Amino acid sequence: MRKGFYAGSFDPFTNGHLHIVKLASGVFDEVVIGIGINPAKNRRYDKYIMKNAIDAVLKREGLNNVGCVIYDGYTAKKALDLGCNFLIRGVRNGSDYTYEENIATINKKEFNLDTIYFRAGELGNVSSSMVFKELQNGADVSKFVPLEVLKIISTDKCK
Repeated sequence: MRKGFYAGSFDPFTNGHLHIVKLASGVFDEVVIGIGINPAKNRRYDKYIMKNAIDAVLKREGLNNVGCVIYDGYTAKKALDLGCNFLIRGVRNGSDYTYEENIATINKKEFNLDTIYFRAGELGNVSSSMVFKELQNGADVSKFVPLEVLKIISTDKCK
């Protein structure tokens, strides 16, 4: 069984992330989205509320072979704990690829986990940080995030 682990902060989850999830769901038997907790970073949005929003997006999109978990610690170890045999990464540009390839080399050597890259395509300009900055400046971010995420980031409910 091909099972992929797609880790990130997803703070917030964007249409770019959803694009990667949709592509991965067609390649893997099962995909797990991992909301990683990095103690060195302050989250903008509550991880549990974001998980619930992601779960709602997956249900609406009919992505029945995709689930979502919250985790802390080393990504490769969590992937193995969940029975995943691949790591999934989205790449927007050459800089992303170079950064991800360095990590992928270590994950292959240390944990025997291969990394599969999916191109962000036309959504390559969408990042969580960009969405947050646009929202802070009063911009309409509805084209950058799924409706379920827009509902929570547009209120103080998730901050």
